[in-house]
Amino acid sequence: MNKPLYQFFTKDHRRIDELLDLATADPGEIQMEYYHRFRAGLLTHIKMEEKILFPAAQKANGGIPVPLAAKLRLDHGAITALMVPPPTPALIKVLRHVLDRHDIAEEEPGGMYDICEALTTNQTDELLEQLAHVSEVPVHPHHPAAFALEAAKRALTRAGYDYDTIAQ
Repeated sequence: MNKPLYQFFTKDHRRIDELLDLATADPGEIQMEYYHRFRAGLLTHIKMEEKILFPAAQKANGGIPVPLAAKLRLDHGAITALMVPPPTPALIKVLRHVLDRHDIAEEEPGGMYDICEALTTNQTDELLEQLAHVSEVPVHPHHPAAFALEAAKRALTRAGYDYDTIAQ
């Protein structure tokens, strides 16, 4: 089966994963240039899903949200909140954990990408065109205050994750 939307988004997952791998290749030091590119790429990817893919699937589904979208939106909120504090080894560990599970929910057979692909079959070219023209999300400097990490922990809790347990 031809799955151009699936291929577009999974290819972008691999690109983003590669940037995080480059940023963390040296266990003793995070390469901030790569981490900045990772953050911008990840936030732009989330923007593409939230502003184009999920709404198109909902519209094609008669205005009814795809059930999996609610969980993925909670994940997006948690992932976005993790982009605010400066990266630490614990934060990176948590981020990888959440991204791994999130990507599976999108990529697995019958997952969000398969559902969206099936619902929007007659709009694939239009959606790919829109996705090609999404502007990169501007990334602000990290916020080192303790409340930034605490806010991220609360967002993770809402999404069903426990920062402290995962970070151990």
